[in-house]
Amino acid sequence: MTKCTIIIPYYQREPGILARALRSVFAQTHENFDVIVVDDASPSPAEDDLRDFPLTERARITVIKQPNGGPGSARNMGLEHVPADTAYVAFLDSDDEWTPGHLKNAVTALSLFDADCYWASIGGGEAFYYHFGVSDLAGMTRTIRLSDDPPLVEAPDLAGAMLKNWSFMHLSCMVIGEALARKVRFEAALRLAAEDVLFFYDCVRAARRTVLCEATGATRGEGINIFHGMGSDSPLFLKQQFNTWVALDRLESRFSHGAEDKASIHSYKQTARNQALWGQARLVKAHKPPQLKQLAQWAWRDPRLLSSAVALAVGKFSR
Repeated sequence: MTKCTIIIPYYQREPGILARALRSVFAQTHENFDVIVVDDASPSPAEDDLRDFPLTERARITVIKQPNGGPGSARNMGLEHVPADTAYVAFLDSDDEWTPGHLKNAVTALSLFDADCYWASIGGGEAFYYHFGVSDLAGMTRTIRLSDDPPLVEAPDLAGAMLKNWSFMHLSCMVIGEALARKVRFEAALRLAAEDVLFFYDCVRAARRTVLCEATGATRGEGINIFHGMGSDSPLFLKQQFNTWVALDRLESRFSHGAEDKASIHSYKQTARNQALWGQARLVKAHKPPQLKQLAQWAWRDPRLLSSAVALAVGKFSR
């Protein structure tokens, strides 16, 4: 059986969440795997969640500790420690759970169709309303049916589709081949936003072939998420929007794009600018000082931020 390595970045404030994720890993019908848990200076240590697992299962788990660097840094650490005999690398967030057939479907798809990039659909509660399944992708781009069992498709213009809306992609549903695992990395500095999207796009553009599965591969969990409770008046909100813009700017400059794809990128970049500026306006309205240093850093790299500020101000006063 083809060997897989599972990378789980771990940072949680309460015990039991990682154990839940790991139980879904050991319930997989594809049994040839090992697990790398990267403890990103978690307040609740990873070892506390491993105590109740049998020794045979614990022997398949490697825990790596590192100073807190964010999820991208933790995933990169895991990628650097993937064993040489691993064929595929799968990602799982510590607060998510896999469905039992996830790894089997991924290995089948990647090996049968000579692909090195794979996503399954993601499930979740109402809090994750923005996610949609692979089966809905046909409504925004052309898809080709590859298999009914498992239900596999591919999208010839997958890169273009994700530039319109990448909410059908999630790291807990992603599996990549050894070639991508050795060379593609996360932009760890973009830890508040878009590091996953940039990684997705890098993999899609570098992959020989990408296969998508309509079946649910994972369900979203309820652990601590940096985006939960982050209002527009949070000090981190401006940094989040700036990092989103930076990721999009790198994505735009790293590859060649057609006119439609460029328009999608520019639209997302403008949304990041507008969100940031409205957040700063709310700070001023609440009699709090704006984050001038961060705004200046952004404007230095992106002069359009200033024209966007003027346009929003004109629109506000004209109303």
